[in-house]
Amino acid sequence: MIFAIESGIDELATGIGMDPLEFRRRNMVLEGDDMLSTHSDPEEDVHYGSYGLDQCTRLVQDALARGLERYRAAGLDDLGPDWVTGEGTALSMIDTVPPRGHFAHSKLRLLPDGRYAADVGTAEFGNGTTTVHAQLAATALSTTAGRVTVRQSDTDLVEHDTGAFGSAGTVVAGKATLAAAEELAVRIRAFAAGIRRVQSSGCVMEEDAVVCEGTRVPLTEIFDAAEAAGVELATEGHWGGTPRSVAFNVQGFRVAVNTGTGELKILQSVQAADAGVVVNPRQCRGQIEGGIAQALGAALYEEVKVDDGGKVTTDILRQYHIPTFADVPRSEVYFAETSDKLGPLGAKSMSESPFNPVAPALANAIRNATGVRFTELPIARDKIYLGLKEAGLASHLESANGL
Repeated sequence: MIFAIESGIDELATGIGMDPLEFRRRNMVLEGDDMLSTHSDPEEDVHYGSYGLDQCTRLVQDALARGLERYRAAGLDDLGPDWVTGEGTALSMIDTVPPRGHFAHSKLRLLPDGRYAADVGTAEFGNGTTTVHAQLAATALSTTAGRVTVRQSDTDLVEHDTGAFGSAGTVVAGKATLAAAEELAVRIRAFAAGIRRVQSSGCVMEEDAVVCEGTRVPLTEIFDAAEAAGVELATEGHWGGTPRSVAFNVQGFRVAVNTGTGELKILQSVQAADAGVVVNPRQCRGQIEGGIAQALGAALYEEVKVDDGGKVTTDILRQYHIPTFADVPRSEVYFAETSDKLGPLGAKSMSESPFNPVAPALANAIRNATGVRFTELPIARDKIYLGLKEAGLASHLESANGL
């Protein structure tokens, strides 16, 4: 859907002679605009928890301008008479949580050694949620992530969890963990205050202790006192996936196309993301780089082919090419500076959203370079060559090569 819409937006801008990114800037959704929906009534629980689309467009525009200056300064802007270059962008917006019910349950407790145990229902499948849960709990408890042990995806530990799919790992399960951790911090401070006979407002959490009006009470002492009193310093947190916010991603490409062979070179790849307060910048950057790589597979290489008998002919990786390290360009990643009022500690989801603007931005860059609009994916090298040939842009090289 985003590929179709953003390709159409590009054609509208080109048709009136306006810079495509400026055209998008004038027409893109703004904070406070009504939410539109394919249903007769928009989902009432989707809100602008924060808005960074304007920042993302500027970040991509500035990065592409800097990249062009670097290429020109290095003398790389002229690749030869057979090559044409172009620039393309695309925008996308996504709800931070799937609709109609997404549930999470977490438990936090103080351990005898003064560390913490977090039990969460969501599953870690390489998306980094284990790290995020530890970070969220540690922040609420004024400690370090290394002092939080996370156990996950086990119904012997917690209640039902819908799962970490659909971007829910941080903004749903993370909300449950944060709620449990914040409540545990309140209980620990209150118990420490009782030990020292002071007001809990005068107690402050530290990495392995609580400081009550200048007196340091180790967490191990607090655990022992609570156990002796028959009190378990443990809490639970729930979140039901609503209300929801929106996240934004903007992708930009500069490409070069050989009009005689259809070869495509990606000269520059840039993505700016509005992820709210980024809980783990390195991890989130990797998420975006991975999304770009996956999207380039869909945009350039991956195609399921079925013969007349209904058999899939691209059933092994020899025929079905996925991007290798050599196929993926280095991408510049930038973050908008926003804080989401609905997400945990101001965070928003990322997950699959970096994938969304990549294919249309690439198609728009190819269109800008060659004047040819490709409306189907993948835009493989042979399709580029045949498209240029049909448009009459490859004929001068065909005759020169005897084709």
